[in-house]
Amino acid sequence: MGVVGFLLVTTLTVFMVLPNGTSSVSGVFWSDWSATEYGPLGPADVDALIKVRQAGLWEIPVGQQAADRAQSSRVREVGATIADDHALMDEQVRDVAARLDVRLPSTPGEDQQHWMDELTGLSGAEWDRVFADRLRAAHGNVLTVLAEVRAGTRNELVRSFCQHAILMVLRHITLLESTGLVDYGALPEPRPPERRPEP
Repeated sequence: MGVVGFLLVTTLTVFMVLPNGTSSVSGVFWSDWSATEYGPLGPADVDALIKVRQAGLWEIPVGQQAADRAQSSRVREVGATIADDHALMDEQVRDVAARLDVRLPSTPGEDQQHWMDELTGLSGAEWDRVFADRLRAAHGNVLTVLAEVRAGTRNELVRSFCQHAILMVLRHITLLESTGLVDYGALPEPRPPERRPEP
């Protein structure tokens, strides 16, 4: 009776500690990973693909709007370039996702939809300013995701995709800053040294 009770308690403990499968030392549940011909595909890899797809879903139409309705000629140029670049990147991310069997969203995220709605109600110089600020902040956010995945992914295809995407995001950041409209004080501060990993 004691042995049966011990086995029952042990079994319940294992299921409580490992609800999703076997865990690595770092706490990653291996059931969240999948094997592909390009190497293991993890949750961070999938998240990076999703974030690039969602970036395109709002930055393509907003970039096209900028090309048509921005007051500043520089904002119109930057918007057109961003829209064109993201259209190409969207094709690439959908191709990569198909090869890795990753399901991508078909709508922007909640914040992205809010930014699109916000821009719809603006015009003139205010439209230009909000366009530059929202897109610059968004590109900064996705850059950190892509850089982290590029640095540590085990998947060859994701590594190559992130490399290309990082270059495009850096280009867009530079273009947006060239408008002279970015409010740097509103951007998130870099993490202090004590919260950064050792190089």
